[in-house]
Amino acid sequence: MNTSDRVWPPFAVMGAGAVGCYFGGMLARAGAPVTLIGRQAHVDAIVREGLLLERAGGTERIAVPATTELGAVRDAEIVLFCVKTGDTESAAAALLPFLSPGSTVVSLQNGVDNVARIHAATGIRALAAVVYVAAAMAAPGHVKHSGRGDLVLGDLLDTGTDLPRLASLFEAAEIPCRISRDLAADLWTKMIMNCAYNAVSALGRARYGRVVHSAAARELMAQVVDEVIAVAAAAGVGLARDAMNAAVLRLGEAMSGAMSSTAQDIERGRRTEIESLNGFVVRRGAELGVAAPTNQALYALVRLLEEAE
Repeated sequence: MNTSDRVWPPFAVMGAGAVGCYFGGMLARAGAPVTLIGRQAHVDAIVREGLLLERAGGTERIAVPATTELGAVRDAEIVLFCVKTGDTESAAAALLPFLSPGSTVVSLQNGVDNVARIHAATGIRALAAVVYVAAAMAAPGHVKHSGRGDLVLGDLLDTGTDLPRLASLFEAAEIPCRISRDLAADLWTKMIMNCAYNAVSALGRARYGRVVHSAAARELMAQVVDEVIAVAAAAGVGLARDAMNAAVLRLGEAMSGAMSSTAQDIERGRRTEIESLNGFVVRRGAELGVAAPTNQALYALVRLLEEAE
């Protein structure tokens, strides 16, 4: 696909792992000028052979510039910020000297507070995006997509960004994109999905389809959902229990082939994002006087596994 008649702004993807390579690759195949900024092994493979994008409809190589240098963001009008949540402040600080005035930064990260953390650390006023995609790096420069691939956009800091224009760019690249009327609720909804599946998938070494078809796992996830809803309510965000439980089950069916990012990180011996998922719920709950024992147990077990690996 190449929408050659569209005038595309230049994009840069900071943190070109699975999420960054998928969305950057989709934009590049549609004709958008995209530069991927990532790890040396991925960059070398992409420079040498192009980005290998594997989807249910087929596999294709996409010619897209890639580099390890942050200076590549200088010419970008839109920067997709796709780093791990634990690296949010340090990555934002590293980005700041190269960011052009007027550029739009979009946080495509897990968690509910990345935009606030980016702003507190650097003054950058980023947009938030809720990301639903099952993707993994199968090999250097090879991203394998196994489910969904849509975004929910919002402007928590009143940046004045033209959200309809930005959403239309994603849509033109076959990336479904919705503008949220209540982004805080959407972010907490995604937190529920992450807390329900990430640790369970990692600890059970199970794809989402097997998790959702296990009665015992469904009961465990329902307990997680109840706790996250209680913490969100104490933080001023109301979410409906029945709707959230139904959404959790739908996600498992829609992304049945997915392994959680936590499971992928454990397999690769990398630091997980568990601190920003179940760990965040436990800490925020403690601040607000809400206990989250099931999330605490999952958090503790993933940390033990992470430290062992």
